[in-house]
Amino acid sequence: MGETQELQLQIMVQEAKDGNPIELSVANQGTVQHSRNYQRWMRIALHTFFVLSGQTVATLLGRQYYDKGGNSKWMATLVQLAGFPILLPYYCIPPPKISNTSSNQTTPPPSFLILASVYFFLGLFVAADCFLYSVGLLYLPVSTYSLICASQLAFNSFFSFFLNKQKFTPFIINSLVLLTISSTLLVFQNDSENTTGVSKGKYVIGFVCTVGASAGYGLVLSLTQLAFNKVLKKETFTVIMDMIVYPNLVASCATLVGLFASKEFLSIKTEMEAYKLGKISYVMNLVWTAISWQVFSIGAVGLIFETSSLFSNAISVLGLPLVPVLAVVFFHDKMGGIKVIAMLLALWGFLSFVYQHYLDDCESKSEKRKADEVVQASNGSQ
Repeated sequence: MGETQELQLQIMVQEAKDGNPIELSVANQGTVQHSRNYQRWMRIALHTFFVLSGQTVATLLGRQYYDKGGNSKWMATLVQLAGFPILLPYYCIPPPKISNTSSNQTTPPPSFLILASVYFFLGLFVAADCFLYSVGLLYLPVSTYSLICASQLAFNSFFSFFLNKQKFTPFIINSLVLLTISSTLLVFQNDSENTTGVSKGKYVIGFVCTVGASAGYGLVLSLTQLAFNKVLKKETFTVIMDMIVYPNLVASCATLVGLFASKEFLSIKTEMEAYKLGKISYVMNLVWTAISWQVFSIGAVGLIFETSSLFSNAISVLGLPLVPVLAVVFFHDKMGGIKVIAMLLALWGFLSFVYQHYLDDCESKSEKRKADEVVQASNGSQ
């Protein structure tokens, strides 16, 4: 009897020795996973702040440039692009792992000629798009301008339907309709709400250019995604940085050509001297506008790393309603009934868009969970 009890005690001790490390390992894994999730959401929050703050500050500074005496549309375009060198130190940072990449390590890289063509044509698209944005901001109140820019989300979905085979669900269609109505309503606002002092004809030009710029931005995003899927066939850290830096380099060169071809560079000195806030403020406005747009770019890239390009675009659209509110404070824009309705419709369209992608994310996670269960069951049976 004593030997039996001693043997059972030895077995219990051995089981405890064998079991505790496993339990501790599982507990440690759970703690590590929780810490990683917490750090990931902290990074997402930080990048979201960069997107919202960078976009808002850059837009308000762009409006201030025009209000205080700036007139060069090409200069306003250049500062949106020329700050990209501050992104170059990112190449020295160890590349993070992108969870949603589907890159194939055996896929040969595209030729130099193909890559150069992609960067070149995307850069030209970006330059033209930024120029249209500059024209729109020149002729429109900043609040109206920002509300129209919210339509970029609808254009992104529209072009993705044809180029990237995105499905049109009821929520996406609802978002398209609401954002379209939101922008169209702004055509019918009273002349008294036009605080820029431009003629009705120039107001229409600004409206058309801003809508065209929003459509162009949606097209650029869709073409970029198409390049990732069909040409580059991967979304690594270096590839995404290249898709930002090289097109911006091309766009900056194209904008410089426009600046000199239009001879607007001849009036820069006079413009600086006549700037209402002084020469130093003129330079600081341009510098901080360029930096703000690059802060926006850093946040947008960070959100692409942590989530997806669609989520990054959705966050940028979320920040657009902040500008009209701040424009009332800093530029004394009038927030009439039509603008309020347009803002609410834009927010409704945004929420509809985000909810659809929330459903898509839940569905993809469910499919991944089922696939993992099948793999685990298969391994267990072996």
